[in-house]
Amino acid sequence: MIIIKIMGGLGNQLQQYALYRRILKEDVPAKLDMSWFDTDNQADMGAPRKCELNYLEGIDYETATKDEISKLTGGSSIIGSIRRRLKSTLGIGKIAILNEEKRIYLEDEMNDICDRKTVTDMYIEGYFANEVYYSKVLADLRKEISFPVEKAVNSDKIKIMAHKMKEENSVSIHIRRGDYLNPENAAGFGGICTDEYYDESMKICMEKMENPCFYIFSDDTEYANGFMNRAKEKFNLSDSAITVVNLNENEDNYFDMYLMSCCRANIVANSTFSFWGARLNGNLGKIMIRPTIHRNGQTFDAVKMKEWWKDWMFVSPQGDRA
Repeated sequence: MIIIKIMGGLGNQLQQYALYRRILKEDVPAKLDMSWFDTDNQADMGAPRKCELNYLEGIDYETATKDEISKLTGGSSIIGSIRRRLKSTLGIGKIAILNEEKRIYLEDEMNDICDRKTVTDMYIEGYFANEVYYSKVLADLRKEISFPVEKAVNSDKIKIMAHKMKEENSVSIHIRRGDYLNPENAAGFGGICTDEYYDESMKICMEKMENPCFYIFSDDTEYANGFMNRAKEKFNLSDSAITVVNLNENEDNYFDMYLMSCCRANIVANSTFSFWGARLNGNLGKIMIRPTIHRNGQTFDAVKMKEWWKDWMFVSPQGDRA
């Protein structure tokens, strides 16, 4: 059996779920490990998370038991730790753990599981941002997954905005601040989605769309307002052509992903949250723009990235189209 660990925020959870669905599509038995969200585990987290997958409609999965997880990982006990150490150093034992770490694509491992099916027992841990992992099931997920807008605090306003977005040449712009400003995260993720990145991405949309209307999504409203005012001046935009979206707060913030998916174009941050706003966008001919790298230290391989991220456009932190 393949067991995939679910962890992180909603964007990461969706990626892990999509990988699960990709493996199931090949008739390979798989389940999800949801234990990361247990109260005891979350108590030690700097930023506690909930399983937001369960907020969405159309999500369907089978949960692995503790015994099933233990058989693949060796368990969380001292004995399990010894087993993992022996397996790592001497190749002894039945531990079967695959950790994505910082590799962009585990091609051989995925072939062994999904295509050749030579690996039938594996515990998988990672974030799997690379779209090639689950490109074969994205169309299915777009049909299946929906957002329970009726449950939102601002349900009526969300419906009105979504309708407006669907009627015009709407463009979502995601600006992630918040935890990306923390020193430990800034080193890895900061300085990628620069003003130059957003300016060039907006130019692309203005070239390809007639009278585009931009919608700014951010966890920093003050910064978003400043960005909007700068963009108005730089591109001579009217008040009706650019808007800061601030309808969804706290546990309702996942409805921002829904509104992003209603737009006809998506300018994403180096954030899996806005990746999924674009991926769940069902508009034909949609425009999707992302930064060339997701985190600092990566090297942009144009050939591979355009093969893996089909239909996406790339802009560098310096504002160069790739």
